[in-house]
Amino acid sequence: MALLLRSVVDYAIYMLDADGYVRSWNTGGEQIKGYSASEIVGQHFSRFYTPEDVALGLPEEGLATARDAGRFEAEGWRVRKDGSRFRASVVIDPVYESGRLVGFAKVTRDITERYHAEQALEQAREALLESRKMESVGKLTLGLAHDFNNLITIIVNSLDLIEGSPTADARTRMLVETALQACDRGALLTRQLLAFGRGQALAPELCDIAELLENSMDLYRRACAGSVHVELEPAAGLPPVWVDRAQFEAAILNLVANSRDAMPDGGCIRIGARALQTRDPAAIEDGERLHVCVEVTDDGQGIAPDIQPHVFEPFFTTKEVGKGSGLGLSQVFGFAAQSGGYAELHSQVGQGTRVRICLPVGEEAA
Repeated sequence: MALLLRSVVDYAIYMLDADGYVRSWNTGGEQIKGYSASEIVGQHFSRFYTPEDVALGLPEEGLATARDAGRFEAEGWRVRKDGSRFRASVVIDPVYESGRLVGFAKVTRDITERYHAEQALEQAREALLESRKMESVGKLTLGLAHDFNNLITIIVNSLDLIEGSPTADARTRMLVETALQACDRGALLTRQLLAFGRGQALAPELCDIAELLENSMDLYRRACAGSVHVELEPAAGLPPVWVDRAQFEAAILNLVANSRDAMPDGGCIRIGARALQTRDPAAIEDGERLHVCVEVTDDGQGIAPDIQPHVFEPFFTTKEVGKGSGLGLSQVFGFAAQSGGYAELHSQVGQGTRVRICLPVGEEAA
């Protein structure tokens, strides 16, 4: 039996006494955990646990469960001799002699690779579900936007006829002008909805993103007049991307406006761009591609983790009623997707928010 245990290298198999001290050690234990038999025999097995698990009393809980229930099985993080952590599958069985508990048999297996593979698969599944949800919402939004646009067109045409009527007095023209301004706002909402639903007509051209940002900085600074400072980080030597200039400017302006609103007491908004080898998290099978990623970062209030998955959905807003349509980030999402790229958000409550628009470069975008 001792020869068999020494021959097993994929499992750490060893004995503990009734108090949890190591009494035997095999080759697998040395390979997985890094300790030789002379270093570990006589030591308490809690040294394999992370400090936080030790503080929670998990080593003693495992022994108590094995003693009372006849077996203890669990997965968790363990610590090697060099301080590195690995994911372990653990089994503890009580050992009795003449009806008296004399110790425990413990088997540990390193399942780190399997654990990471399962985590990656779960993330891919979540990304796929999110992508399908956004696609469904986009189709619904697209249909609503087209219908709403048709209604706006009829209203505008009717108002133009009323305004041009010979019988229209000054009061009528004033009311018509007010109604036309409301129609303009409705048309803007329609364009934002079409952007999210990827139904707008883009006019992409090969552009230097650094130049586009530099040329629009006055606009972005005017949108943040007051105690909010907007700065552009240098971004020289970026490869060109195919992008609709007007829609790109509108997307960045939406992000700047959101950051401004997140800092009612003032702060700083940083706009930067860089070239990265990255991949769309919602594209399960696509590998990495070269993107130019534009980032708008603020040091505002941040967004709670539970609502971050919804921020790109149309009409979802964290602002007070009447202070946001919930279409700004959805326009950004739709513009990025229709341009062949993607948008993503990273935020921590109290530390600020960063939204990144990643656009594929040159021939890849074409």
